[in-house]
Amino acid sequence: MSKPIYLDYNATTPLDPRVLEAMLPYLRDEFGNAASRGHAYGWVANEAVEQARHQAADLLNAQPVEIIWTSGATESNNLAIIGTALAHQHRGRHIITQATEHPALLDPCHVLQRQGFEITVLPVDRHGLISIEQLEAVRTTGTILVSIMSANNETGTLQPLHEIGQWCRQQEIIFHSDATQAFGKIPLDVEALSLDLLSASGHKIYGPKGVGLLYLRRQPRRIRCEPLLHGGGHERGVRSGTLNVPGIVGLGCAAEIARREMQLDATRISALRDRLWQQLQPLHPQLQLNGHPERRLPNTLNITIAGVDGENLMTALPQLAFSSGSACTSANQQLSHVLQAMGRTPEQTRSSIRLSLGRFTIVEEIDTAARLLTGGAEKLFKINPP
Repeated sequence: MSKPIYLDYNATTPLDPRVLEAMLPYLRDEFGNAASRGHAYGWVANEAVEQARHQAADLLNAQPVEIIWTSGATESNNLAIIGTALAHQHRGRHIITQATEHPALLDPCHVLQRQGFEITVLPVDRHGLISIEQLEAVRTTGTILVSIMSANNETGTLQPLHEIGQWCRQQEIIFHSDATQAFGKIPLDVEALSLDLLSASGHKIYGPKGVGLLYLRRQPRRIRCEPLLHGGGHERGVRSGTLNVPGIVGLGCAAEIARREMQLDATRISALRDRLWQQLQPLHPQLQLNGHPERRLPNTLNITIAGVDGENLMTALPQLAFSSGSACTSANQQLSHVLQAMGRTPEQTRSSIRLSLGRFTIVEEIDTAARLLTGGAEKLFKINPP
C-alpha cells in the first residue's frame, strides 16, 4: 500500500535531504559537546553551533548573539512569555494577546494569570485579524508585553505585524510574535517589524524535531528574560542545558535553504493551493474559505464543507493525510478555538478541514486530492444531505 498524499505540512514537515546530510557528521564522528571548550571535539561542535546561529539570524535580519537555542517553539513561547514577564514585572503586570493564538502561547499566559498577572485576550474579526484600535483600547500604564502570532497555524491568516510593532515601539511595550508557522515561509525582518522576541521551530521548515529558537533583542534596547531552566548557564544564561548540536545544525541548514529558496517555494506552493481551491468549487454552495482570502500563508487552505463532518471525511479518505484542526489539540477532540473565535458555529467548526502544502507537494497530488475530497464529500452528502 502506497503512503497517503501528505497535506499536513503545518503539523510538521519532512526532513529535507540536504538538512539530513548536514546533520549526519554530528550524529556520528563529530559528537562533541559544544560547551567542552578544552579540546578539539568541543571546538568543532561549538563552531557548528555558531555557524547555525549565523544562518538563523540571517533569515531574520537579526544578530547571531540574539538567537537562543531551545527545544522547540513551545519552549520558546514559554520562555518569551513567562521569562519576559518575570524580568519586567517591576514595570507592570499586564499582557495583551489574542484569541486565536496556539495553546503553547495561551497556556503560559494562564500560568501567569494564576500568579496575579492581568491577561487581556483580544477577540478577532471574521478573518481572524486584530487591529491597532483594539490594542489602544485595552492598553494600561502597566502593559509590559504584547504577543501576537505572525501566522495562524489553522487558517494561515497573517496578522499586521508591522503596524503592531510600530505601535508597541511608540508605547515602549515589548513585542513578541509566535512565528512558528511563518518562519521560513514568508519574509520576517525583526528590525522592520520592530520585534523584540520571536519564537520558531525547526520541524516546520524541513528541519529536525526537538529544536527551536528564541530571538531575543539586544540592540538598541536589551530585552531581559528570566531563565526557566537552570544549571550551567548555557546560551548566555537564558537557557541552560547541553545543546542539541545535530538538531541545531539541521535548523541552521534549513534556515539557510529557506533564505535562498523562500520566494521560489512560496510562488510555486501558492499556485498549487489556488489550484486545489479551484478544483474544490464543485462543492459550492456548501464550500466556505476560513481565514483571510489574501493575507494568509502561501501554503494553507482551511475550508468548511457544510454538512460534512471533518473527522468522518478524514476516516473516509485514508489516501490523504490532512487535519480537521490544529495538530496539537486534535488528540483530545476539542472543537477548534480558532474557528470559533472567528465566529464559526460548532457545526461549521466540525465541518472544517485544514489542507497545508509544502516543498515536496506536486501537481499530480493536488489533482488527486481534489478528486478524492470532492468525491468523499459528495458520498457523505448522500448519507446526510446538507
